[in-house]
Amino acid sequence: MKKVLMSLFVAGMCAAPAYAAGPYVSASAGLGLLGNSDFKGVVEVKDVIEYNSGLVLNGAIGYDADMFRGEFAVGYQSNGVDTLGGVSIDNLDVSILSFMANAYVDFEMKDSALTPYLMAGLGLASVDFSDDGGDDFEAESVFAWQIGAGIGVKAADNLTVDLGYRYFVPSDVEIDDVDKITLASSNIMLGLRYGF
Repeated sequence: MKKVLMSLFVAGMCAAPAYAAGPYVSASAGLGLLGNSDFKGVVEVKDVIEYNSGLVLNGAIGYDADMFRGEFAVGYQSNGVDTLGGVSIDNLDVSILSFMANAYVDFEMKDSALTPYLMAGLGLASVDFSDDGGDDFEAESVFAWQIGAGIGVKAADNLTVDLGYRYFVPSDVEIDDVDKITLASSNIMLGLRYGF
């Protein structure tokens, strides 16, 4: 009887997906779709700045506690300005350096390599406008938040391929002592997560 129970236990362990808790590192890259910026001054002007699609890079260290994950992430995004006040611009860029604390809920599915998830994060973003001549328009650090969803695909015992969407929003950025502009980005990310 002992041998039968032991055989069933081992068989059950082999059949179950191996989602071990522990620390992990991750890296991802993707497409940053920065939405149009509104101008907030004496008067408010909608869609005053339009952007080209841009590049987003992200790296993180975190801890996986089965259903829940927490991480600290550093991200970088760069987008070129397409039009300013309806006039085409080809030498102005905006870059965003972010420092985020993110929390995840993983919905593990039995006997499946797929794990859908939801996430949310809070942190800081340093926003910088610069032209091709190297002139900066005074970078500013502001509060930022993000929400997202995605799916992890288990590629090996410790390796997961991650496809996700993030809606990333820094607070309004001051461009002088009075005027502000809005920023918000839809980011589509593909990355790898390695657990230890």
